[in-house]
Amino acid sequence: MIMGKTLYEKVWDAHAVATLDDGRTQLFIGTHLIHEVTSPQAFGMLRELGLSVKYPSRTFATIDHIVPTINQDAPADPLAADMIEAIRKNCDDFGVTYFDLKSGKQGIVHVVGPEQGITQPGSTIACGDSHTATHGAFGAIAFGIGTTQVRDVLATQTMAMEKLKVRKIEVNGTLRPGVYAKDVTLHIIRLLGAKGGIGYAYEYAGTTFDHFTMEERMTVCNMAIEGGARCGYVNPDETTFEFLKGRPYSPTGDAWEKAVAEWKSFASDPDARYDDVVVIKAEDIEPTVTWGISPDHGIGIGENIPDPASASGEDRSVIEEALSYMKLPAGTPIKGIPIDVAFIGSCTNGRLSDFREAARFLRGHKVAPNVKAIAVPGSQITAIQCEKEGIDKIFEEAGFEWRAAGCSMCLAMNPDKLVGDQVCASSSNRNFKGRQGSPIGRTVLMSPVMVAAAAVEGKIADARETFQVADSSAVA
Repeated sequence: MIMGKTLYEKVWDAHAVATLDDGRTQLFIGTHLIHEVTSPQAFGMLRELGLSVKYPSRTFATIDHIVPTINQDAPADPLAADMIEAIRKNCDDFGVTYFDLKSGKQGIVHVVGPEQGITQPGSTIACGDSHTATHGAFGAIAFGIGTTQVRDVLATQTMAMEKLKVRKIEVNGTLRPGVYAKDVTLHIIRLLGAKGGIGYAYEYAGTTFDHFTMEERMTVCNMAIEGGARCGYVNPDETTFEFLKGRPYSPTGDAWEKAVAEWKSFASDPDARYDDVVVIKAEDIEPTVTWGISPDHGIGIGENIPDPASASGEDRSVIEEALSYMKLPAGTPIKGIPIDVAFIGSCTNGRLSDFREAARFLRGHKVAPNVKAIAVPGSQITAIQCEKEGIDKIFEEAGFEWRAAGCSMCLAMNPDKLVGDQVCASSSNRNFKGRQGSPIGRTVLMSPVMVAAAAVEGKIADARETFQVADSSAVA
């Protein structure tokens, strides 16, 4: 009897060009996304080899990583100015579509792709950025790649890969009030570990994901890489199609109906076989924050910071290293740890629903006097919509700085950096040592609403208590 296939297998088979001598597959890449940091060297290699971009209509560019969120047109950093000029020239020279600052469409590459309808089900997507897994929310197989692979995709529209195993992660039930998609992904990473997904693609499924919005699905898929998986995806459904309908690069007319029928065919079959299955109850997840230096160092807001004395061997040394860097007291509550900076933004949580939800609770509150708080929309379109709805004013009245679109403090390849050993409550995706610009800066990951609560309290707090959300419905 022929077994059904997963979406991963179907997309892989549809894009496999050849099997190479070393056993890897030469995979056709349907869509290539580029930004200003990992593309200059790749274009330089094309010039050295005398090559053109194979299918320029399949490549889309924006600037996000190094672009400042203040005075974008005239960055003070010469390197930023050079990179911005380089991507503009490279796109002009090679015929690549570029969403620049004057387009009104600029933003973080993983926000822009879905926003424009470039990200579509059943496709393979590559980008020189580790959080490319975000696009898997649409039923695509999306990979982060290195600069040499960026060159390969530009030159051939293919890349060499080994086929992955597939782990199905089911989350079933209804999230409790005050629990968000960010808590779901931090809970999964905590459960399976930062290396647990090595060699796997993650298929996110279950009734919780069935009811998630596309932005919620993107938040979870975005952090698949933080759990070690090469990619993460959700099967396309009516929620997917409704999101894509009418987008600038989405099909129209008869082509739309044909596309939807094809997209549906890529969904995993009911009898598909998985290499592993993990089942999680949604009601078991609570607001989750990190305490250490890896995204799998997560605990519920009501829990205590781990104590190395209660661990042994490698676990003990990992906890000791993390607590030494974070300067946190072992065995004490995470709630109440003072913060210096609050950041809402990034490709994980810099979308319209993130700002809407945080603004819903921020209204009427003030950021604590000792906290610097910044809000950075993930794209110019997100910013415009927020400003139409008055969301920017709510943030500003609360004491947040409302910035222009970019990656900002997520990775701090721009002026938005921590200073010294500041503690930052962040809606971003990584809490590595030095991630936010200071070699001794400390990052605590959490949902946007939890960041808002920390900003108001001046310390890590339970948003359900700060904003009295016990009777509120949980969204995005």
